[in-house]
Amino acid sequence: MLSRREFVVAAAGGVALSALPSYATFERRRGRLRVGVIGCGGRGTGAAADALNASPDTAVVALADVMAERVASARENLSKQEGISSRVTLTDATCFAGWDAYQRLLATDVDIVILATPPHFRPIHFQAAINAGKHVFMEKPVAVDGPGVRKVIEAAALADRKRLCVVAGTQRRHQSVYMEAMARLRGGEIGRVTGARCYWLQGGLWMNPRQAEWSDMEWQLRNWLYFTWLSGDHIVEQHVHNLDVMNWGLGATPLKANGMGGRQVRTDAAYGHVFDHFSIEYEYPGGVVVESKCRQIDGCQSRVDEVFCGTEGTLVVSPNGARVEGGKAWKFAGENPNPYVLEHTDLVRAIQSGEHVNEGKRIAESTLTAIMGRMSAYTGKTVTWEQALNSQEDLSPPAYEWGSLPVPAVAVPGKTKLV
Repeated sequence: MLSRREFVVAAAGGVALSALPSYATFERRRGRLRVGVIGCGGRGTGAAADALNASPDTAVVALADVMAERVASARENLSKQEGISSRVTLTDATCFAGWDAYQRLLATDVDIVILATPPHFRPIHFQAAINAGKHVFMEKPVAVDGPGVRKVIEAAALADRKRLCVVAGTQRRHQSVYMEAMARLRGGEIGRVTGARCYWLQGGLWMNPRQAEWSDMEWQLRNWLYFTWLSGDHIVEQHVHNLDVMNWGLGATPLKANGMGGRQVRTDAAYGHVFDHFSIEYEYPGGVVVESKCRQIDGCQSRVDEVFCGTEGTLVVSPNGARVEGGKAWKFAGENPNPYVLEHTDLVRAIQSGEHVNEGKRIAESTLTAIMGRMSAYTGKTVTWEQALNSQEDLSPPAYEWGSLPVPAVAVPGKTKLV
């Protein structure tokens, strides 16, 4: 078992290899790019399949997860998928389980690492992957607190120095409908942007009822959505997609956030201590105000999109379409290929061409945008960008081990302290 300090020290230096950068390794071998997956749940398994579908020059060669059953499930799933199973070249020796599984995977000769564990672990695993000289695809969000964001920004800077490619799971950035919509926004087709809104409103998600044999740690890991130390709450885990589009469209990060939220429907202890709705007002440079709303409550109106209001029109964009209402009316009518595959296609292309692509700092900033909204809603206080970035609130558990782990109280605005 690793203490929190031992876990972090191992990530920072325990697998720092002096090997050549992965691009040089690929050039020397002139074979397929070897992909390793850290985090073998549904998203990690899906991302591995996406990487295989993205290019015939990829092969999944290693898996790692804290739980052996998830490694086995991912291995079986990938080995049965039509069209890609021949490039799943896993062996018992390249499938790792346990708290140190990520370290053992990073000590292999993989070229690309997919990071898809619960978000809390992203800064630790990202730092270790860059130290080990690996290209990275990391799922969003990339942290759950200010210290984690700072660690990701630091590791992203090291990736620049090492010329390692980093792509994040903000697939809208690689999606045709969004790319064309953002080009029109930046081209001034709705005039000067005066305000914006974004929404992720949907019903509830999965929950695994607690089993008698599970420790606190295992129960929380199996229900990671509902514990802020693991997910960041759903404003961070899910709504980060919309907030990333806000930062993209406005070409900036917010100056401050003033929000509210609560836990009105998901009140059972089975749902940990997270909120089920948030409403945040973000102020961006130039006095532009963004209204942000997210909710996970059954039986309510669903909506997932982003809206930019300008002096000459309004842009509405979602994964399924985009349109401009007003002066230069427009509606997206192009092809819109699967962006979950395209983000891996773009990563592979960059590695093979020698192009340097690094989305690490950008996704860290979008993650912090979501975190500052949560901090404001939890405390009832206005939170500035500097306060969120420099926050000393570290949500990490005291140790990474299978044992007792008390659940924090549900945040109460006006009583929960801003740290």
